[in-house]
Amino acid sequence: MDKQELITLFSWKIRDILTKADLDFEELREIRLRAEKPMLVWYRDAEFFVTEQGELSQREQDGYVVEKKELMETMEYLSNYSMYAYEEELKQGYLTVKGGHRIGVAGKIVMDGNRIGGVKYISYLNVRLSHQKKGCADKILPYVVNNEEVFHTLIISPPGCGKTTLLRDLIRQISNGGKDFPGRTVGVVDERSEIGGSYLGIPQNDLGIRTDVLDCCPKAVGMMMLIRSMSPEVIAVDEIGDYEDIRAIEAVLNCGCRILATVHGNSIEDIEQKPLLKRFLTERIFQRYILLENQEKIGSVKGIFDERGTRIC
Repeated sequence: MDKQELITLFSWKIRDILTKADLDFEELREIRLRAEKPMLVWYRDAEFFVTEQGELSQREQDGYVVEKKELMETMEYLSNYSMYAYEEELKQGYLTVKGGHRIGVAGKIVMDGNRIGGVKYISYLNVRLSHQKKGCADKILPYVVNNEEVFHTLIISPPGCGKTTLLRDLIRQISNGGKDFPGRTVGVVDERSEIGGSYLGIPQNDLGIRTDVLDCCPKAVGMMMLIRSMSPEVIAVDEIGDYEDIRAIEAVLNCGCRILATVHGNSIEDIEQKPLLKRFLTERIFQRYILLENQEKIGSVKGIFDERGTRIC
């Protein structure tokens, strides 16, 4: 990660504080700025307030209080003085910058009929740093790819346990291929720019040499677009759940593509309780279920199950 490049995204005062801070940016997950509230960071799996001297503290009163004008200055740097260029992304509540870092925004929502027309009076920023963990899928890869066959795979995970990070590395390795299997053409529908972290259409994360990405595209629409235009052998999506997603996945399966997907949940039983997803279990559509847990590190695997829900690892 280019620490200096990241720091220059912020207002001058926040830059100064982050420059003083003795932080390993590879261990830094989030920087939260709220108007008239103390600055917070999520660092090494714990939350800290940041003082004006760049020190970390557990005490709220020590935190540097961010001024509204600093948020506006930061937004100017983030958008390269062209908020209009990010208008469509901002309607979704975020924008993605060089390096794949994703900036969540909140403030006053402007409605355009029944749709969100934009965000103004931005008063809250959540800078989520992009960290690619190459090799984090090494242990599960033999269960997902076997004898050159890619199994339909669903990653089940509570929030914050690394499902997108794990999916990203699976995509990279399947795309590149390995000593035991050839590389496959992978199509990625990256609805919220979290998998590839694309900036100006180019993924900032390494998704492999045979991967095509549809950025900021609804999953259901994107899956069909990829099938029609890019002839993927494997399609990957993050956080499935609504009816349109389910229908699109069925279409992918009917076209002979392999599917890699993720969903929020704590167990296979959780999936059984969701009417739209229960059908995948009863009809044994997914051949592998990877269950993650919140342990000492991102991507900790609690169990791997086959299409019948039987534990195989």
